[in-house]
Amino acid sequence: MNKVILFLLAVVASFSLEAQINTPEASPASKLIQTVGLTEVVIDYSRPSMKGRTIFGDLVPYDKLWRTAANAYTTISFDTDVTIAGTAVEAGTYSIFTKPGAKNWDVFFYTDTKGSGVPRNWDENKIVAKATVPVWPIEMPVETFSITIDDLTNTGAKLGIIWENTYVAVPFGVPTDAAVMKNIDRALNGPTAGDYYAAATYFSAEGKDINKAKEWMDKAMSMTEKPAFWQLRQYSLILAKAGDKKGAIATAKKSLEASKVAGNDDYVKMNMDSLKEWGAM
Repeated sequence: MNKVILFLLAVVASFSLEAQINTPEASPASKLIQTVGLTEVVIDYSRPSMKGRTIFGDLVPYDKLWRTAANAYTTISFDTDVTIAGTAVEAGTYSIFTKPGAKNWDVFFYTDTKGSGVPRNWDENKIVAKATVPVWPIEMPVETFSITIDDLTNTGAKLGIIWENTYVAVPFGVPTDAAVMKNIDRALNGPTAGDYYAAATYFSAEGKDINKAKEWMDKAMSMTEKPAFWQLRQYSLILAKAGDKKGAIATAKKSLEASKVAGNDDYVKMNMDSLKEWGAM
């Protein structure tokens, strides 16, 4: 009897596997990635189509909150701080909700990013930016809902929403000038402590000129007000490789104490092992 049951289960499973048919999504997912100035903008959304329906004022009622597309929340991510319609917005990911009107749309950038439809409990405090923008009628109907990033400049662009015979655009700004000026100042003022540290540890790890590595690490440490335990650890290793055992021991002891304060047992052990190897324990 058990063999019969197992056989029947196997037959049912085989039919179940054959019945798994993939079909197209009604509103397929889309991802838009665009660099504006030095800021990366990523938009995740679904794309419904008209399919003979009247959209705005009918399928999507006027003056009611809309999820802006279909399925899950439409989201937009910025990897730097930005301004949206003149409002400062921190780097991060936000959902986009809209309230379409015949002549103007309200566009909301909202902190909740998980969900579908519209939030049951709409919270005004979760709105990080709101823009009221005019409707631009277009002659040629657009079958499939689209989000675009238009009119790119080094300092900003427009977030475009287009469907049926309607186009709206929300201006946003990016901090390109501040970032470029910071890069210019950094380049003209010479290497930072981090640059010297990275170069020194690379030379040490790759067996390159250890004296050059020590020179760079000396500069890195002199430019660092309070070196971290892991920085001191690398410094001690470079000093030891360069033949300065006394300096290596003194630096390893500093790293050991700082590791204990930080509660990092791995670095405590590594420093103790090195101190034993160098005859200091």
